[in-house]
Amino acid sequence: MTDQPVTDDDDTHRPAGPFPLTGQIQRLLQRVRASDRRRPLVWDGLLTTFWVLFAVLDVSSGGWRTVAVNQDVSATLVLWMSVAFSAPLLWRRSHPLAVLMFMAPFSLVNVWTGAVIQAAFLQEIVVFNIALRQPMRTLAWSGGIVLAPLVIGSGHFPDDWNRLFAPHLYAFAFASLVGIVVRTRKEYTEALVDRANRLELERDQQAQLAAAAERTRIAREMHDIIGHNLSVITGLADGGAYAAAKSPERAAQALDAIGTTSRQALAELRRLLGVLRDHPDQADRTPQPTLDDIDTLLAGVRRAGLPVRLHRRGTPPAVPPTPGRQLTVYRVVQEALTNTLKHADTDPSLTAEVTLTYRPTELEALITDNGKPHPTAGPSDGTGQGITGMRERASLYDGTIEAGRPAATGWHVRLRLPLEDSLS
Repeated sequence: MTDQPVTDDDDTHRPAGPFPLTGQIQRLLQRVRASDRRRPLVWDGLLTTFWVLFAVLDVSSGGWRTVAVNQDVSATLVLWMSVAFSAPLLWRRSHPLAVLMFMAPFSLVNVWTGAVIQAAFLQEIVVFNIALRQPMRTLAWSGGIVLAPLVIGSGHFPDDWNRLFAPHLYAFAFASLVGIVVRTRKEYTEALVDRANRLELERDQQAQLAAAAERTRIAREMHDIIGHNLSVITGLADGGAYAAAKSPERAAQALDAIGTTSRQALAELRRLLGVLRDHPDQADRTPQPTLDDIDTLLAGVRRAGLPVRLHRRGTPPAVPPTPGRQLTVYRVVQEALTNTLKHADTDPSLTAEVTLTYRPTELEALITDNGKPHPTAGPSDGTGQGITGMRERASLYDGTIEAGRPAATGWHVRLRLPLEDSLS
């Protein structure tokens, strides 16, 4: 036999969350608060009626004489004082300080005559409401209003001073403390709710910002993929149409290249859109293009009819650039050659060069062509949508883009990309 660990049955079967009785009390209090917020006048009326009846019954039964210092006080006066202490509770929340001031003369008469009726303690209900809702300065004033008549009236019975004054002093302190505690808990709860609401709002805003950034990234990727591949397909189609009459074999090669390029474009689009459609665990995880894929990119451009040469200068770093930086270089080269390829059909002598230069702290990509500006085209400042996309990509890694026509002929795009993130 194996020894079994001894467990406490109470701990094992203890229900999760609050105890059943505590939960019932909390739910009851929540319903009471909700009803009070919906119908405040109803609750104020019920509370006032209850205490008025209690005070009248205390007078009619003579119960007040059990604690009275002077039992010869007129019953009519005791009745009026009982009503004066209970009826104004109807306005305890709207005008609490005024209610206390109204009760103050009756409190003085109560102690001065020695009746000491229990209804005088109803003042503490008003004090509780002041501590719960009013500034602390108002609570201090209420202390003076409640205690001053007691000090004056107790002078009429010096031997019973402690009996007349001390209970009301303790009751005032207790009501004030309970009101402050409830108020503190209420404010703390409201602060937590407000913080939760703000965190939820910030979470929603962050989600919206992330979605907007992702939409921008996807739009940029689709622009590069579709724009480049369509330009290649257009060049191949034009070349195939030109060669069809003289060299059917070359036309067939152009058609094969169009099919290959189209399939590559569709594969890239499916991979990109699959990230949106599929669950993250099911999405295609084919690596993004890197610097090693530039040769393949240039081969496709050559098939489309644009002669392009690649030069590599400098020594690549021992640790290759991050995939994001390599993708940025690839897309900039792709976009620059796409723009050049669009003009290849109007300028058969157009050629391009791509130069990758490795330096100790940066990688430079220079894409140039020998094209001439169109006679009807105005001066270009490099602010097209393609250039804007290049700049957005470069800025992600603190890179810069220069684009323009420095001489009468030729267009160039220069990307300078730091190999490491800036520490500033």
